[in-house]
Amino acid sequence: MTTALNPKFTFGTLVVGAANRLAVTAGRTVAENPSAAYNPLFIYSDSGLGKTHLLMAIGHSAKQLAPGLNLEYLTLDEFVEAFHAAIAAGQGDAIRRRFQNVDVLLVDDVQFLTNRAEMQTELLRLTEALQAAGHQIVLTSDRPPAEIAALDERLISRFSGGLVVDMSIPDYETRVAILRRKAEERGVTFQPGVLETVAGAECANVRELMGALNRLVAYQAVNEAPINAEAAKQLLGITPAAGPTLGRPTRGGAGGRGGAAVGSPASADEFTSFLTDVQVTVGKAVEAWRARVAESILRWEGEGYRTHRLEQLLEQETPRAVDEAIAAFAGDVERLKALEAEVAALDPQAAGQSVFRDPEAVPRAEEAAAKVREGAGPPPGPSAAFPLDHFAMGPSNEVAVSAVRAVIAGPGRKYNPLVLAGRSGLGKTHLLNALGLELAARRGAVVACLSTQAFIDELIAAINGNRVDWWRARYRRATALLLDDIHLLAGKERTQEELFNLFNLFQDQEKQLAFTAPQHPNMLEGLEERIVSRLEGGLVAELAEPDRELRRAALLRICAAQHLAPDAALLDYLADRPVDSVRSLTGVVQRVASAAAAQDQPVTAGLARQVLEGQGPADKRRTSGFRTSGIVVSSAGGIRSHEKMVWDWPAPNDRVIEELR
Repeated sequence: MTTALNPKFTFGTLVVGAANRLAVTAGRTVAENPSAAYNPLFIYSDSGLGKTHLLMAIGHSAKQLAPGLNLEYLTLDEFVEAFHAAIAAGQGDAIRRRFQNVDVLLVDDVQFLTNRAEMQTELLRLTEALQAAGHQIVLTSDRPPAEIAALDERLISRFSGGLVVDMSIPDYETRVAILRRKAEERGVTFQPGVLETVAGAECANVRELMGALNRLVAYQAVNEAPINAEAAKQLLGITPAAGPTLGRPTRGGAGGRGGAAVGSPASADEFTSFLTDVQVTVGKAVEAWRARVAESILRWEGEGYRTHRLEQLLEQETPRAVDEAIAAFAGDVERLKALEAEVAALDPQAAGQSVFRDPEAVPRAEEAAAKVREGAGPPPGPSAAFPLDHFAMGPSNEVAVSAVRAVIAGPGRKYNPLVLAGRSGLGKTHLLNALGLELAARRGAVVACLSTQAFIDELIAAINGNRVDWWRARYRRATALLLDDIHLLAGKERTQEELFNLFNLFQDQEKQLAFTAPQHPNMLEGLEERIVSRLEGGLVAELAEPDRELRRAALLRICAAQHLAPDAALLDYLADRPVDSVRSLTGVVQRVASAAAAQDQPVTAGLARQVLEGQGPADKRRTSGFRTSGIVVSSAGGIRSHEKMVWDWPAPNDRVIEELR
């Protein structure tokens, strides 16, 4: 499983300074020309200095320059998890092929390779394969390769053979630039010297800078007057005697308390601690309603939502209905969350739109979600032309029909997957669509039912349009997946890979899978073993050639569909004729019906014999005798056999053999 690139982590949002300029330059070079310059590229720095931001920026830039690029970003833990899951399923070779086919592989936090000898071997093999194939690999760590404990010397050599570059603590100018950019993004202004004061303090990483900025924003929000540089020093615990620091406990500042490190595990509720600091600093002058508004601003701003509407409340002397305004704002945020989650399920690439982060733009967010819904409709469903009650059943397909009914009663649990096997014309497609119609009748069901060829064509179109994530999401939201003619996957490696992933997901979530095939899965050529083994892991129900009972039942349905009224003799005659499929039986009925229409006669057993056995009409037979019931009297006198007669005529050409029935 891979993680999607964060849309906010691009080169455009990365502030470049002396501390990271070399790393950013190398990253841009790799993004513009993968594998041409630095391969592998190894970036290291302490936590919070922008490694992940830079890694994702490389991914975004590379995809923007070459949309068809096969690129994957994942943390080392995800890499390990993917390999363990594949090996447990006996698919080690498949997961190796998957990563070896990646054009650009981005791996975060490789310092966790410590004491993982098996994964070090896999990563070494993968790095060698990617380099040999001219594919790019970029890795990040919190330390250089040589300092990762118990790291294989061969890996150290491989990593060091490309470019190893570090990112250090940003200098003063870069810290000022970062603070100014973040303040602009939030629409907050400070008096001259405030941000410079914060930037002048010692900080361990950029996250501490953001924590300090958050404190300033919240303080200014609850205080009627803009904060100045001196107040900023007091609030953040910056004292000349103790040395300027950020994000560490100090004894300076108001009330003898300083800031707590952002994200510190020692604080279960960082915001509560912060409010205490603010209250100590501003004292009893802060009105209660301002504190409630400030708390909401800090909460929602921390989650990435625009808080302009709440900030406007603080500009008023005594606004009315403060609690109602806060509640309305929270309601709009919840609606945006729901819309963003829905869009993410349909089209992950569309979920990063800024409109889903602006509570003042809920109508526009609704419109954006509606467009995604319209463009990412549900996958193709079953055909209404094949209801289950129109399917003829007999001993030759009884097992298959019984299995379908069991699946309808408990989808995803009893027979998953269900494979309907049999040659063409035996009703597999009808039965598959009938199953789909029954499953689709359930509340909330989304049933994907289509031919395998259509499934392949959809994937090709998604690849061409760089919308594979959207295509995957479209099928992942289905509650059942039914594919007709699964043998058409032969030789389609990418489609088999995608189906394999869907297969595992559906089984894990107890969603129903069903397929049709011309023969048992182990007889199909061109399918990967992992696909065949999973098809065999459910129930393979084979449909045989139609027996007499089935043929008679099918004849009744075929005649009804063609508005024919067959008598028992016709049904018995046609049911007794051997046919290899129900489709052939339909063709037989159509031949007889067409002949009846051409001769303006009713459809009878006699007419069927004439059409199917090549006999001429009875009124054209030549005889000089006359018929009685079961007895024929010749012109020469005497009684002949009632079964078969040979008539003698003056001309030999007029001799006929006639069956009397």
